Amino acid sequence: MDFKKSIRFLTVKIVGQYINLLHLVHPKKALQLSYALFTNPRTGKISHNKLPEILKDTIKETFHHNEHHFQTYTWTGNDTKILLVHGWESNSARWEKTLPYLQKSGSTIIAIDAPAHGQSSGEEFNVPRYAEFINKAVKKYNPSIIIGHSIGGSACIYHQYLHPETSIEKMVILGAPSDLKTLLDNYIQMLSLNRKMFHLLEKRYLENFNFKLEDFSGGTFAKHIKIDGIIAHDKSDTVVAFQEGQKIANGWKKSHFITTNDLGHSMHDDKLYQEIYQFLFEAKE
Repeated sequence: MDFKKSIRFLTVKIVGQYINLLHLVHPKKALQLSYALFTNPRTGKISHNKLPEILKDTIKETFHHNEHHFQTYTWTGNDTKILLVHGWESNSARWEKTLPYLQKSGSTIIAIDAPAHGQSSGEEFNVPRYAEFINKAVKKYNPSIIIGHSIGGSACIYHQYLHPETSIEKMVILGAPSDLKTLLDNYIQMLSLNRKMFHLLEKRYLENFNFKLEDFSGGTFAKHIKIDGIIAHDKSDTVVAFQEGQKIANGWKKSHFITTNDLGHSMHDDKLYQEIYQFLFEAKE
């Protein structure tokens, strides 16, 4: 395992040095490569003829949005609907361990594949496009509950900020990053890219999405959220720092922040799921 980590570390650093050298002679190509590495998932795609077992016995729908399409999977139940939003380099099958807890409520459960993940189209993932997919699914299914993991949680928060008047009444966010600038900083440090590359990437985001990196913050968006929610984050999360969850919780006044230990980034845990179930369903009874 240590040998594999060493090889991966060296590979990452070599790629970073290549981008730094490429920037000296072809800055546009260096930008294209660094942006692609940051936004193009390496894993998470699935084909319709090789569906994970958990997704086979579902109602499948494909939605078209501009030049893209995205996939949803529905486990039918009662009139209470829950929308599940997965994270980076994953797909709707990641909810396999979560489903039994939610299905105890009898709810109808819908999972969505992110841009460039699962059976959804594209090569590039970004939160604004994911939020557009979420909004289309919300309009179609009218869920009262939305649950997001990792950057899927960030997309849920951004969606709620953009579209506060929807059917959604409660939201659960698991291990989500807050600040895009922090993600990009970590990426720059991981590859040891020079600061010029950071400024080029920052400019690319401004041109593509019309926002500055420092303005794209879950903690800032959360200040506008009026619905009740849970934010859960693990202290030993090595993928998304614990402080990112705290930033979101500090902004979202109607949220309850749950700290977990030794769950890592996946956040699969009986006790946590029981707390979530209680928040979502038992308060009604």
